[in-house]
Amino acid sequence: MKLHELMSSNGLRKKAKRIGRGGGSGKGKTAGRGTKGQNSRSGGGVNVGFEGGQMPLQRRIPKRGFTNIFKKQYEIINIRDLKDFASGETIDRDTLCKAGLLKKPVAVKLLGIGEISHPLTIKLDKVSQSAKEKIESVGGTVEVV
Repeated sequence: MKLHELMSSNGLRKKAKRIGRGGGSGKGKTAGRGTKGQNSRSGGGVNVGFEGGQMPLQRRIPKRGFTNIFKKQYEIINIRDLKDFASGETIDRDTLCKAGLLKKPVAVKLLGIGEISHPLTIKLDKVSQSAKEKIESVGGTVEVV
């Protein structure tokens, strides 16, 4: 017994539709594309968004504003994510990467969602006011790098 013999032979292996193989096949001559016209031709059809010559929607809608390509993107970490670190430990980008909280060492902002019960030393790019207050209230220190 082989793996291919486990399947039943009726209906599980559907034959490919062979088009353009003569009149007797049922899909001969025009091969199911109809008669004449743009879509019957090889390479026929229209581009995505083409509306038959009407001004396309993406060009009709007014464009506003711009995207600042120099904007700095911050990865967000909350205080509740720091509960697994030992008391007195220094936390920076590399520490967060090793702990699996970041995929790669990028700019990080610490937010104050959650609670912390032991002091930590924080050295990150940005720290919210509420996070700073919570860390300093339990005896930790915050340094913006």
